[in-house]
Amino acid sequence: MKQLSNDLKFMVESNTFGVCERLGEKLQMPAKDIRMFFIYASCITVASPVVVYLTLAFIMKLRAYVRARRSPVWDF
Repeated sequence: MKQLSNDLKFMVESNTFGVCERLGEKLQMPAKDIRMFFIYASCITVASPVVVYLTLAFIMKLRAYVRARRSPVWDF
């Protein structure tokens, strides 16, 4: 049972958007605490933090896409 929970945790963490880790790096906080905040806040406020989370994930993916498409000046 423990192996199943570890596998599930690894799958979820590897397939998520990385918003909590990014916020943790920026705010110098553990990502675990930010995840718990999102979970508790979404239970209390009827899933409004889920919208914030998905918006942040969209912005992060958009920025990564723009950075990947931008070519350096010296590449011809």
